Amino acid sequence: MTQTDCYYLPARAASDLPKIDFGKLTPVVTGVEPHQGFQLFDTFDDELCGSGQLLCAVDGSLELLTADEGILNQPSDRNGPFVADLADGPVKAKLADVSPLRALLPVGAGEIQEARLALVDEERKTRVRANLRFLTTEQGGSAALIMLQGLRGYDKALDQARKHIIADGGAPLEDGSIYASLFPDRASYRAKPEIVFGRDEAAFDAANIIINAYLPIAKANEHGIIADHDIEFLHDYRIAFRKIRSVLSLFSGVYSEKATEKLKTRFSEMMEPTGRLRDLDVYLAEKDKFYALLPHSLHPGLDQLFAMFADQRKDAQAKLKSRLESKQYRQEMNDLAGLFAKRKKIKRGPDADRPALNYSRALIWKRYRKVCKIAAGIDAKTEDAEVHRLRIQCKKLRYLMEFFGPVFPKAEFLSVLKPLKRLQDNLGLFNDYSVQQDSLRALLDELGREPEKQNLEIAQSVGALIVVLHRKQLEERAKVMKSFAKFNSKTTRDTFRALFHDVKGKK
Repeated sequence: MTQTDCYYLPARAASDLPKIDFGKLTPVVTGVEPHQGFQLFDTFDDELCGSGQLLCAVDGSLELLTADEGILNQPSDRNGPFVADLADGPVKAKLADVSPLRALLPVGAGEIQEARLALVDEERKTRVRANLRFLTTEQGGSAALIMLQGLRGYDKALDQARKHIIADGGAPLEDGSIYASLFPDRASYRAKPEIVFGRDEAAFDAANIIINAYLPIAKANEHGIIADHDIEFLHDYRIAFRKIRSVLSLFSGVYSEKATEKLKTRFSEMMEPTGRLRDLDVYLAEKDKFYALLPHSLHPGLDQLFAMFADQRKDAQAKLKSRLESKQYRQEMNDLAGLFAKRKKIKRGPDADRPALNYSRALIWKRYRKVCKIAAGIDAKTEDAEVHRLRIQCKKLRYLMEFFGPVFPKAEFLSVLKPLKRLQDNLGLFNDYSVQQDSLRALLDELGREPEKQNLEIAQSVGALIVVLHRKQLEERAKVMKSFAKFNSKTTRDTFRALFHDVKGKK
């Protein structure tokens, strides 16, 4: 079976399939089973459906409908909401590529009916077989899934069956749009919103369009943080606010100075309560990596350390939950959403009316030159602070480029964005190792004030971790220099100049 052999047809029932025109072949539906209840699961960002898979719990088993392997089954036993928590079996194996940080959450429920389809010729010989699934949901949606099975020697009949199904409105399962048929009122979630504005769009309007796109992303993740489904809800929430704050910081002159400072303060106050929980999430998510870094003799100290982190995380999550459910928070989110939706009350700056293309070229070129200047001076002896400064400037450059991507030629734009991302990835790891060392040193100081036996064991493990993380930080520094050498190639420099160095667009 090929990847395009699983199709779905919206709003179909078993009685409707014989009405499809299959040309010279006649559809015969047999083996229609009684209806059964089902519950559909996916990650919050529809990772399964987007890759051509539907995960259903049906009568004590997990049934995975796939675009390339048909139907896989295994018992529905599981110890938690993640793929790793599933019992071993073909479904778990097939879902191995699903993000381990994303929980499998209920999407909806309804009834499922199974049947078989045969396409027969004039002599009643079967030329094509298919497994059928008819789904109706509590939300009022429906769809028929057709998993075609070609028979040896009848490739032409299989091709014709595909064409007729597509002509009748069928779509391949991997296109990910079946949820629209099953759950017509459900809003799909994407962490990176599609942002569109033209080259001649005023910089003020471009900034508002970007902010107005990311505010709903933050809001969409609130329920997952409150319910504590998985740590990616908080991660995406923070990224959305970070992008908004970057617009306010980087789009100089678009808003008045007073408006900019006031907005930066308001968004900083939204972000500040999330920091401790995110730090603990990262530590706990990388728990296995920390154990792998140290010998087994130091693992008892890590056991106690991560038990302490887990307790602290419960408190941090409870505090953030309380904040997100507070009337004050809700009011502030509504006020900010209203402000950027209407925009009339936002004071404009001196560059508010500049065309987005010229405005962005000036900003990006200036930031690019700053990155090159800092990176050129980095060697094995450079202070960490300077490497961190390069990381910050690279992040600002990348954000600017991603914000204004819609106004530049896609191929050339991506050719310089990709090496920048690689450089930023190295710098990000360098920073992570540095931040983790600082955090662990602070923890050592705290433990030193309470010299209990338990704390001494933790301190031994923490001290060893700091040594290992420092070594990894030094290794990452060498990679930073190599990544910058690739980023600073003649081709990349020429492309940056062609795209962004517009003398007329300068202030």
